[in-house]
Amino acid sequence: MVIKGVRYRRVVIKLSGAALSGAEPIGLDPGALEHVADEILAVAGRGVQVAVVVGGGNFFRGSLAEHWGIDRAEADSVGILGTVMNGLMLRGVLKARGSREVRVMTAMPIPSAAEPFIRLRAQAHLDKGRLVILAGGIGQPFVTTDYPAVQRALELDADALFVAKHGVDAVYSGDPHVDPHARRFDRLSYAEAIAKDLRVMDPAAFILARDHDMDLHVFGIEHAGAMTDILEGSNVGTHISNSVAGKSTMR
Repeated sequence: MVIKGVRYRRVVIKLSGAALSGAEPIGLDPGALEHVADEILAVAGRGVQVAVVVGGGNFFRGSLAEHWGIDRAEADSVGILGTVMNGLMLRGVLKARGSREVRVMTAMPIPSAAEPFIRLRAQAHLDKGRLVILAGGIGQPFVTTDYPAVQRALELDADALFVAKHGVDAVYSGDPHVDPHARRFDRLSYAEAIAKDLRVMDPAAFILARDHDMDLHVFGIEHAGAMTDILEGSNVGTHISNSVAGKSTMR
């Protein structure tokens, strides 16, 4: 089904934990949560089916394992639980700010708090107009939430993956916080991004998206209305796909 005025029927939004902590280095920020919830509800309000993959870096990152003197697999399990906490908090705020039904599904079974992720059940929720929050990554260590975001988008037959970045508004030729000469890309092909070694996402996630021709939009979560602008065809952030080969633009 084509929805009038928008380019995608179903999208998966990838949110980092930092997007929910705002200016705080750790934990949750009420203003950031409300902003993210309003942005998601605005997308759903256009008639688009929405699933959200949440990270957990605002609570704990598996890469801190060595610093804490614990096993990496153990540390990643802590990080997975952080994504579940974010998912439950986001559900609460979405419910408080809108009337739409919201379901949290987790890769790690926590039946007293959320549903287990079952692909066909998640698709059924989306078909009924419910928002679906996907937490727990894929339930395994040594995997960032970038990879589950692409995997879930493919499993759910999404038309595009929206990658909401915190502190950066697009893909650049270098770190814009460090390199004053870093150039901003409006459009990129996967081949170009890989050739330029642009660390848009976890490399394994990026290759998975390329191999399955997934449309990818990278933008700053702080930009109010970014996702609805993208839906309406505006060139917000960076659009990455296989179909723009040889047509990348930068500034």
